[in-house]
Amino acid sequence: MTRTELVSTIRSKKSVLCIGLDTDLNKIPKHLQHQEDAAFAFNKAIIDATKDFAVAYKINTAFYEAQGIEGWKTMQRTLEYIPKDIFTIADAKRGDIGNTSEQYAKTFFYTYPFDSVTVAPYMGEDSVKPFLQFENKWAIVLGLTSNVGSSDFQLLNIARSIGEDREDALYEKVLKTVSSWGTPENTMFVIGATREDQLKHVRNLLPEHFFLIPGVGAQGGDVPTVCKNSMNNDGGILINVSRGIIYAGTGENFAEEAYHAAKDYQKEMSVYL
Repeated sequence: MTRTELVSTIRSKKSVLCIGLDTDLNKIPKHLQHQEDAAFAFNKAIIDATKDFAVAYKINTAFYEAQGIEGWKTMQRTLEYIPKDIFTIADAKRGDIGNTSEQYAKTFFYTYPFDSVTVAPYMGEDSVKPFLQFENKWAIVLGLTSNVGSSDFQLLNIARSIGEDREDALYEKVLKTVSSWGTPENTMFVIGATREDQLKHVRNLLPEHFFLIPGVGAQGGDVPTVCKNSMNNDGGILINVSRGIIYAGTGENFAEEAYHAAKDYQKEMSVYL
């Protein structure tokens, strides 16, 4: 999907909602458990209920890989069911030496034709660039995350250059450097919503790029703070909500509950679009 197409979807739906399909077989409603592919039955119902409000769906591959070959089949069926005008994300956090990254890119852009894949940049340029060689595909690079351990490395100050007193945090170096490898047309960054004091700073560093922003809802982030500090003229953000929507209900009316949760998020976002 091109940037123009993504922006068009955002504007037409007045939404920046990305729904995370982190489907845990232990959490889906009991009445679905008897089905041959219970996870797909759940995902299908969630997609049917929320597709009018979502501009993206993010499939966390770990929840599918853990089920072996059947899980990969579920992931493929889910991906194929998502409407073609909705942006798709493989949340796989891949990144390795160049020839290995090339294979990961083929996995998630050809074999499983997602629009984008999340990438870990720790190994540097040759581990990220293979994901940037595919037309109308995106690398979503980990930038500033909201997990507890993120401060172990991401917030460390590093010397900008020998002979200068000013220092950058490591995450700032990552954002600036990786942005030079790609363009705002094929590179996004993961920026945690719970880092509200840094959202505006990151937007100033990268005024044109899209951000995938997790952490709203169960993790404590909120839509107004994110939108006020991170949006640009194209919207420029995808706010991911997983548990707050897909597990909004646990009974037979779970899809209806997901519908209302997604609608509420979209309504909250529409004020800023």
